[in-house]
Amino acid sequence: MSTSSPKRIVVTGMGTTSPLGGNVADTWQALLAGTSGARPMPYEWVQTYDLPVTFASMLAQPVDQVLSRVEIRRQDPCSQYALVAAREAWADAGSPEIEPERLAVSIGSGVGGITTVVDSWENLRTKGPRRIFPLAVPMLLVNGPTGAVAIELGAQAWGHTPVSACASGAEAIGAAMGMIREGRADMVVAGGTEAAIHPLPIGGFAAMQALSKRNDDPTTASRPYDTGRDGFVIGEGAALLVLESYEHAKARGATIHAELLSFGVSNDAHHAAAPEPEGIGAAAAMKEALAFGDIDPKDVVHLNAHATSTPVGDIAECKAIHRAFDDNVDQLAISATKSMTGHLLGAAGSLEAIFTIKAIQERLAPAQINLFDRDPAIDLDIVHGQPRKLPDGDIVAMDNSFGFGGCNVALAFANAD
Repeated sequence: MSTSSPKRIVVTGMGTTSPLGGNVADTWQALLAGTSGARPMPYEWVQTYDLPVTFASMLAQPVDQVLSRVEIRRQDPCSQYALVAAREAWADAGSPEIEPERLAVSIGSGVGGITTVVDSWENLRTKGPRRIFPLAVPMLLVNGPTGAVAIELGAQAWGHTPVSACASGAEAIGAAMGMIREGRADMVVAGGTEAAIHPLPIGGFAAMQALSKRNDDPTTASRPYDTGRDGFVIGEGAALLVLESYEHAKARGATIHAELLSFGVSNDAHHAAAPEPEGIGAAAAMKEALAFGDIDPKDVVHLNAHATSTPVGDIAECKAIHRAFDDNVDQLAISATKSMTGHLLGAAGSLEAIFTIKAIQERLAPAQINLFDRDPAIDLDIVHGQPRKLPDGDIVAMDNSFGFGGCNVALAFANAD
């Protein structure tokens, strides 16, 4: 067994299309400005199916403004979003020349090609099998976005697709770290994508009382840690990182945005949808990230919380953070960015990874919006009102992502040299 130190993994590219903007810069500026991406859905099917929830956090920039008609026709929306994010991330990384066999893709999604699934079924039911689009099957597969980005970039090392509900995007980033450290790839494009603003997921989430029903005021509906929180706001989009070893990045003269120190994973093994109420599993993921990265909890100054705005979820995560950080919890500046973006499900963790990296880069923790009446059970240092200055020097920040089925992932980032 080798006794050499593991490779340092760094972030050299970032890309997104989100409810706040069509790229990283616009999304970040809207986040710092306290902008909500939630608004009424303009689709006829909202009235057709009499949905109890009539709003969502939809893309700020429609994909038809950046993709061709052919690309849109041949890809499910979840793959379309991934392509937009991948192109920005790859350009941000300098569009490097790399042997195809040394480039991998790891893109997670919780729901996958739901639009293609339902549309294809409707064509079969009403028009017969000859009217099913020939590319329907590859379009509806959950690994469709991974394949689309791999084809786009010519990535031949590994096409990986973790499916861990709302932890999928974060898990994809953690898996990418392992690929590079194990020597399976030199660079990995990793993150998550989701396109679930569709009547079936919305109706299903509403039936289980998971969504906010503040139809009269969408922009204030997502309110983590507030006593009036009544569920999350569903969002859509994609967010991807370009990861590589520190040595590889320095050798090609790449700009390094941050270092990915470690990631931790666990499973609640508790309930199909509800989190373990004491936060034991979520805390285990955070503790593992600290341990595997050899991180002193005192060095962690910022945490982008999962914070979906559900009554039980926010409490469980609060308990988990206390379990993981114990006496050091008061030094954590906690950001709850889903108050602005809504919940991007399988893309949430990777979008919030970008927010965590930007917070480290600019030494600025985003402020939550919609904290009107703070829940006294949430005894954390929540950043609200205005973004907060983070300390100078070497700092560490964490990104939490939790998903149905009990999946827990924590990513730990540090400032670049």
